[in-house]
Amino acid sequence: MSHKKSIFVTIVLLISVTAFAQRGGSRGGDYNRLGLQAGYSIFDISTNDLQTESQGSFQGGFTTRGSYRNNFDLIYGINFISNNIGIKAGLPCGILDCPETQTLTYNIIGAQINLLASYNIIKHNLSVELGPMLMINGKMKLDDDRFKDYIVEGYALTTAEEIQNINTINAAILAGITGGHENVRLNINYQYGLTNILGGLNDQNLENTDFKGYTSTITVAGIIYF
Repeated sequence: MSHKKSIFVTIVLLISVTAFAQRGGSRGGDYNRLGLQAGYSIFDISTNDLQTESQGSFQGGFTTRGSYRNNFDLIYGINFISNNIGIKAGLPCGILDCPETQTLTYNIIGAQINLLASYNIIKHNLSVELGPMLMINGKMKLDDDRFKDYIVEGYALTTAEEIQNINTINAAILAGITGGHENVRLNINYQYGLTNILGGLNDQNLENTDFKGYTSTITVAGIIYF
């Protein structure tokens, strides 16, 4: 999907999510808070087709929490992400042996849109959340072009440069817990991909034509509500 189409999808989804959440808030009560959030993540891709290594990543954005019904809140928002992941690769094999591989860092820039149902264990202080998340991202960009000709571990010809064009739209499920003061809270969540983020590699005429991989992310984030 092109960059322009990705932006269009993002805008449409944001409008739809906002309208839905506002309708829910009007039925469930007058509690509606806008927040800023920022967090640190451990990001990885669960796959048998690449030798990956989870790495630290960052995200930050906006969130809104509003009363829905009884002890339930509705949370919606958008985060801008910078996810890092390590993938093992090495110099091409020589006549007698193959050099040791090393971990190359790749970076994925994008945005995550979420719509979560939240159950208040202690209203305004402790809650659990569950819901879908959509990630719109760029390619898995190799951090240092000096390693672009390295051969990906497990392959004879596939280079580090050739595995960058991953899927640009991906869905995930998020489960988490949030606790703290009404205005300042800490959130811990786990996100697991529902779509094959490596599927974009399958039409690149590589050695492997059936790449499969699903994102796996643990995030700790602080939230300030206004």
